[in-house]
Amino acid sequence: MDSGVQGGKAYGLLKCHQEEKLNAVNEAFLADEQYADVEDLALKLDLFKKKYVEFDLNDKGDIDMMGLKRMLEKLGLAKTHLELKKMMSEVVGGESKETICYADFLDMMLGKRHAILKLILMFEGMSKEEKRPEGPASRKTFSQLP
Repeated sequence: MDSGVQGGKAYGLLKCHQEEKLNAVNEAFLADEQYADVEDLALKLDLFKKKYVEFDLNDKGDIDMMGLKRMLEKLGLAKTHLELKKMMSEVVGGESKETICYADFLDMMLGKRHAILKLILMFEGMSKEEKRPEGPASRKTFSQLP
């Protein structure tokens, strides 16, 4: 990057560049025949991109061990270091990588590979869809109680 760019502007340029890279990966998945039968593929890719960017803590375009740990803690599922390593291995297809790249993340979410992280993220999305009543509970008479 240009060394004359400072502070927020440099961060904005970094995020813009990362967004372009993720959009290019999304375009490749949209053009891939393997995923042609996936329903609402463009919408799913957009949602997956938002989720991925949310946990890219190192701002390098990938999710490292700390990003994965934070993702799971935010969902209320704290894991040990060994469990995190196993989950990371499942996502990247058994390779011993230190990070999850966006293409591996999409392969996991859209493909047939069974990974614990995929299940966690799918159920997390389902729980957000349910509308819970807001405000105080309605008053009940004594006869209405179970």
